Order: sequence, then C-alpha cells, then structure tokens
Amino acid sequence: MAALRAEGRDVLHVREPGGTAIGEEIRALLLDPRHRELAPRTEMLLFAASRAQLVAEVIRPALGLGTLVVCDRYVDASLAYQGVGRGLGIDVVRAVNAAGTGGLLPDLTLMLDIEPHVGLRRARDAAGAPGRSETWEGGDRLEREALAFHERVREGFLSLAGKEPGRIRVVDARGTVDEVHRAIMRLVHERLDTGRQATEGRQRS
Repeated sequence: MAALRAEGRDVLHVREPGGTAIGEEIRALLLDPRHRELAPRTEMLLFAASRAQLVAEVIRPALGLGTLVVCDRYVDASLAYQGVGRGLGIDVVRAVNAAGTGGLLPDLTLMLDIEPHVGLRRARDAAGAPGRSETWEGGDRLEREALAFHERVREGFLSLAGKEPGRIRVVDARGTVDEVHRAIMRLVHERLDTGRQATEGRQRS
C-alpha cells in the first residue's frame, strides 16, 4: 500500500474477516480456537456475513469515490477454504457470497503461493512460537487445522487460478520479501495500466 500511495494513488486497505465493527466481532468468533464445534456451513455463512457488511459499509462507498481498494482476502478465499477445504462445494459458496456482496468481484486477485508446511512454519516463526511446521497449536482456529486441510485449500486456490488466469494471478511466495513485493507490484501495475487504457478508449469512442 505504501508503494501505491507514494505514487499519489488514493488507496484503502481492508482485511477479512473484519474491517467493520460488526465484522471484527464476527472475526473474533471465527478465529477463536475454542470454537472447534463450528460447523462448516456456519463458518461459510459467518465469513459471508462479515464480507457483506464490509462491502456495504466500506468497499462500495470507497469505490464510488474512485478509491483503489486493496482487500486482504475476499470471496476467492471462501471458495478455497470452505468450498474446497471444508468440502462444501464451489457452487454453494459462490452463490452465498454473490448474494452477500451483490456480485462484486475484484479486478485482480493475487494468490501468494507456497507449500503449506512452509507457510505454517513462517507464520509460527513470525509469532515467535516453537513447534513443528505441520501444525501450530498457538495459531488461530484455521491455522490449527491439519496439514491436509491446508493442502486442500492450496489446491483449491490453484484450481481457481487455472480457471480465471486473467483475474487470479499466482505469485511465487518462496522468494525474499523484496522479490515477492516486486512481483506483486508488476502485476498490480499491469492491471492498473489495462484499466486506464480501457477508460481512455471508452472516452475516445
């Protein structure tokens, strides 16, 4: 975000679940490791509810003002986590979220791809927690899931990217922070340039 703002762009950064007062309460419930009994469909609906509030209260108003919105997770995350990881099916999760967001989808989704056991180890190390890379008992409710769950989620993301390669772009997250950042900014600028050219073309026609 800092790099985009340095270019003079009006940028809003939001996260999911959360981003609103209501969404943050839902986030606390969703990620609390004590709630092991949370059913997959309940989980899906809570994520969609938080997202619906974020879209209505924050994202759509910002887009209406011409603000560039950067969202940390969105509908594609639910398709991968609940649709594939939880086995609810892509179509069900897509329909629920289409209702919640009014069909609003991002112009660009970036998937930072890395082997799940490496990603879990990085998250654990960032928190200064000891333990094996396959599990992390100090993480939130989703981070504590078995490695097989995280592998299914990754497969779900990659499958989505394969079906929508123009919108969902995969970034190799195994590199250094600077390398990953450069790859992200290249893709963001490509999309922004495409959007600008399309706008200019409409104005000339």
